[in-house]
Amino acid sequence: MPVFLDNAATSFPKPETVYQAMDAALREVGVAPGRGGYRQSLAAARIVYEARSALARFFGVSDSSRLIFTHSATESINIAVNGLLKPGDHVVSTRVEHNALLRPLHLAATRGVEVSYVASDRFGVVSEREIELALRPDTRLVALAHCSNVTGAVQPIEAIARVARQNGALFLVDAAQSAGFFPIDVERIGIDLLAAPGHKGLYGPPGTGILAIADGLQLEPLMVGGTGGSASSPEQPDQLPERLESGTINTPAIAGLKAGVDFLLSTGLEAIRAREELLVGELLEGLRATPGVEVYGPLQGERGAAVSFNAAGHDPAALSYLFDSQYEISVRAGLHCAPDAHRSIGTYPAGTVRVSPGFFNTEADIEFFLKALHEILAGR
Repeated sequence: MPVFLDNAATSFPKPETVYQAMDAALREVGVAPGRGGYRQSLAAARIVYEARSALARFFGVSDSSRLIFTHSATESINIAVNGLLKPGDHVVSTRVEHNALLRPLHLAATRGVEVSYVASDRFGVVSEREIELALRPDTRLVALAHCSNVTGAVQPIEAIARVARQNGALFLVDAAQSAGFFPIDVERIGIDLLAAPGHKGLYGPPGTGILAIADGLQLEPLMVGGTGGSASSPEQPDQLPERLESGTINTPAIAGLKAGVDFLLSTGLEAIRAREELLVGELLEGLRATPGVEVYGPLQGERGAAVSFNAAGHDPAALSYLFDSQYEISVRAGLHCAPDAHRSIGTYPAGTVRVSPGFFNTEADIEFFLKALHEILAGR
């Protein structure tokens, strides 16, 4: 049987209830929310409302209208960066960011925003002290990923949130690798903008994402158009979520996303995290015991489920190809859309092989992967 070990890209498979919810929404409702007063449209609006409410509770957002649906964490980050920053603003970020954040910040820099990048240690972890040292009186935003998609390194976001707040800066967190794996309460922690995808740890379908926005924070829309209300005005509505949700929302996908969150809640975040930590632990133990293999990221303590390694004398892309072609094991090789992270850990430009177990993997999957690795390295 094929073994899928690329859950850091997209979780697979999804809980059966996700498929069922999407099918029912498409077959039994099948129309746009907020675009009519008839029963089907109202049913679609109810699906979206219930999903928004469930996700708001999951992330500790007291006002669910301030949780915006997007098609990805990337879109969420673009809305946050482009909707907030103005020429002359200063931003503090890090040298280990994914392109989902790095590129919007680079674009903002071409438009007059100044960005300072803080270096990590050799394991990919950034100190809140280094963040604080980079802050200036005109710093508008601190922006970084909670967890690395390359090394699994987890940043101390609670400490960084305190530093940002004490210095009058807003805090944007890219939770692409942490949402659904680590508990995140945005209001308790002090996160002003939280971007997360639906298709990874939240077990939703591709093409879903969320942006949580702190109370009192107003963003300029990335896109304007029909919102289902305020139809007589050429101006985009001020109220959320309509201000940032132009166009027809993907109701079946949102139904699937809610089912994914329901699965998380019914199974228990602690149980899901414990299982993934068990699998990651077995994977790390096996990799570190393999001669010629170098594993990157934290040696101990808290970490995400993405594990990167290289094997001496073997190109990462070639290894990934052999896993797929000879063993039907799906892993990812290369830079993982995070070139600066690889520069920081010394694996640029070839990158690494990344293995990322998920809740639906088994210990047998890890054993099979390690057996395949040993056979490949032995030339068999």
